[in-house]
Amino acid sequence: MISLVLGGGRSGKSEVGERLAELRALAGSEGCVRREPSVTYVATALTGRGDPDFDARIARHRARRPPAWVTLEVAAGEVLSAALGASGVVLVDSLGTWVAGHDDFVVDVEDLISALERRKADGWPTVLVSDEVGLGVHPETAAGLSFRDALGELNRRVAAVADDVRLVVAGRVLVMPKEDR
Repeated sequence: MISLVLGGGRSGKSEVGERLAELRALAGSEGCVRREPSVTYVATALTGRGDPDFDARIARHRARRPPAWVTLEVAAGEVLSAALGASGVVLVDSLGTWVAGHDDFVVDVEDLISALERRKADGWPTVLVSDEVGLGVHPETAAGLSFRDALGELNRRVAAVADDVRLVVAGRVLVMPKEDR
């Protein structure tokens, strides 16, 4: 199962993604209930950029993770598909930070979609958190516009293969229906 959790800045999307990953892990891949949820948390935001506020946010995210979770850090510009090779539940937080770490915001969307489809075929749940950038004002800079377009297209592609898409607004969750085409 692929789940995509979208939301704006400070909407609560990461916490929703974490709870969803924990629920998926507790259920287990065969429907067995586990007491110690096993989740691989793929972190796309790393400290050390010289931004104390950003480092504090990352610290808060780290503090919320249960000790049993494994954290993989994906540095700026790295592919995400390798981290998606982990067994069990994988939580990626977030696609927006991952896209922002690439030159000109160019990522290999096909590689990511293929990795997600492989995980789904293998029966491993995946939860992806991403920024919803299409609800804001028109970006003032060319770089802002390029980022919005790149992430918006990636979100659409991931949503197309996702079984479950949720939008988080002010901490409230809306489950988005799958459109029949």
